[in-house]
Amino acid sequence: MNLEEVITLVEETHQRLKLSLPERIRPFYDSVEIDKVRTALVYGQRGAGKTTFLLHRSKDKPFLYLSADNPLVLAYPLYEVVREVFKRGYEGIIIDEVHLAKDWSLHLKALYDDYPDRYIWASGSSSLLIKKGVADLSRRFVQIRIPLMSFREFLHLKIGILPEPVDIFNVKEENLKLVRKINILRLFREYISSGTRPIFFEGEYCSRIQGIIEKTIFYDIPFYLPSIQGNHLRLMNAVIGHIISSPIPTVNISKLCSEWHIGKEKLYQLLSIMEGVELLRIVRRKGDKSVYSKGAKMLINDPSVYYCFNGNLGTAREALVVFTLSERYEVYASPKEEDYDYLVDGKKIEVGGKKKDTKSADFVISDDLELPVRNRLPMWLLGMVW
Repeated sequence: MNLEEVITLVEETHQRLKLSLPERIRPFYDSVEIDKVRTALVYGQRGAGKTTFLLHRSKDKPFLYLSADNPLVLAYPLYEVVREVFKRGYEGIIIDEVHLAKDWSLHLKALYDDYPDRYIWASGSSSLLIKKGVADLSRRFVQIRIPLMSFREFLHLKIGILPEPVDIFNVKEENLKLVRKINILRLFREYISSGTRPIFFEGEYCSRIQGIIEKTIFYDIPFYLPSIQGNHLRLMNAVIGHIISSPIPTVNISKLCSEWHIGKEKLYQLLSIMEGVELLRIVRRKGDKSVYSKGAKMLINDPSVYYCFNGNLGTAREALVVFTLSERYEVYASPKEEDYDYLVDGKKIEVGGKKKDTKSADFVISDDLELPVRNRLPMWLLGMVW
């Protein structure tokens, strides 16, 4: 099949994808200023909605969408494919999963330089997309991150309600009226167990999450770390399993090195790349600037993973708190856990149920609370911060 025939098939695929766009989209999409951005690198976890975002924002533009993991597209150099697209009169190109194309960063740089009047939007599965690119690519391409969904967005997609964002440390009465309209705790439980990604609409959520984790480890990470070995990939999978089930959210570095016959520097490198692709969230104490660090706590970035794999629910609570608050604030682990769990925007936070001791915390976050009581805040409110 020649290149012209490949582009024709790509055009057909693009038309089908536009017809399949959902009626309700993530509100986050409308907050992103991309329409006048000529060159952009869009990144985020698998299943977060990057493709839908790009298709939605380009649906009324003379753009063509293609995925770099299409085997027909991969048969040709990326530059040649895009050149053929522009020859057909398109003003812009959307290249999904761009990191899968051979020498993708060099081709993007050449396209940027050779077609100064055309739009080039590319996407990949993590911020490592930019770090792996040529040194000056980040100066040419605006970087846009698509996060996982907030509880606000889940309510919008699920039942068509979009509450106002909440300042978690200054909750207003208006923010609480939602409790009278819906069963907030039931919907929040649904969100944290199977609703942090818009793929919940497609069903079989936990099977899809398992596939996303496996594809991220065994398919994506090798593109960012070509020297990686099969033993390293299996180790990363084992780390995920340990963090999900352990009541103590950390790993024993020396034990892992011994069991997996790996050096400490390599292990820290693997943990760093797992953090880079947003599989893990390493929570550090304030002042910890070490490049290679396991931090004070190590959590699964997406809290729904704990529920999909029957993980430790106490750790799942903490993962949800860190996940939601990190989108707006700097979150640090407490220097002394006997006093409180996390330091957030200068506030001391403790995580637990209704009867959790406040210790010396300013606020206690409780997952089984419907309304604030003194300094105790319902966990569902954290899902409203963005």
